[in-house]
Amino acid sequence: MRRSSTDESTYRRSPSPESKEPGFARGGPFRRCSSLYGRAGAGDAGGGFFGLHTNPGPKAAQARYTTPKGNKYVVFYLDLSFIFLLELKRCSMARGCLQGIKYLMFAFNLLFWLGGCGVLGVGIWLAATQGNFATLSSSFPSLSAANLLIVTGTFIMAIGFVGCIGALKESKYLLLTFFVLLLLVFLLEATIAVLFFAYSDKIDSYAQQDLKKGLHLYGTQGNVGLTNAWSIIQTDFRCCGVSNYTDWFEVYNATRVPDSCCLEFSDSCGLHAPGTWWKSPCYETVKAWLQENLLAVGIFGLCTALVQILGLTFAMTMYCQVVKADTYCA
Repeated sequence: MRRSSTDESTYRRSPSPESKEPGFARGGPFRRCSSLYGRAGAGDAGGGFFGLHTNPGPKAAQARYTTPKGNKYVVFYLDLSFIFLLELKRCSMARGCLQGIKYLMFAFNLLFWLGGCGVLGVGIWLAATQGNFATLSSSFPSLSAANLLIVTGTFIMAIGFVGCIGALKESKYLLLTFFVLLLLVFLLEATIAVLFFAYSDKIDSYAQQDLKKGLHLYGTQGNVGLTNAWSIIQTDFRCCGVSNYTDWFEVYNATRVPDSCCLEFSDSCGLHAPGTWWKSPCYETVKAWLQENLLAVGIFGLCTALVQILGLTFAMTMYCQVVKADTYCA
């Protein structure tokens, strides 16, 4: 009986000498067996057995081709780990820098807020004890030293409070608000200074006219602040009137001056002869005093500007650090 083709499919018949197998064409199996021991290492490395060359299986081929790809994955993972460590270090440095700026910003605004409290306290004390102290202008009766100090102190306290909270909370919105408010104050002061020096002659003329109008309110009811201010200025600066002691003649409609114009103070001494009065005009005397102390005034203004610029720098630097930390290190 003959075997079926299915039975032969599971076995491989040994080649006959007459067959055209490539191995026998080159010398047959005896030639291969003679070189067995000389090529044992090569047969093992090539996957053959007893010198026979076998085709690698699919798993071996897959392992041979996936090994380089696995190396690439390992290198890529190491690169990502290195980049992550660099980013982590950079974020740590940024966080440390942010903490340093935070405490500097808080200390600066705390001093700013305390200064505002002091200015506000002085203003309230003047308003409570001296009335509308130093109200010299009749056109702007609310423009007194007490009111100016109260408004200035309140504004400084508000700006300092916003800066302190923004620094503690690291809130970019509060920091930006603080920056904008302080920048507006700085620009307003710079604009006033430029206009003052540009129109100094016109300002002098207007100020003298307004002060002369204010003399008519001296000693009247409801103008205690103006009366006290003129009395203090004429006594301390040893002057009388705005441009001359004759300015008081129009106020009293007589040859008379306030008792604060007398060389030696006494009751009703302003009714005496002009030889017993101060002759220097108060406007020019105060102006000369300011010019003599112009260096101190300039230093005060420069220090104020530097403090404001420092606050602007701290606020914008911390704002940028907070935005960078939120963007890259969230």
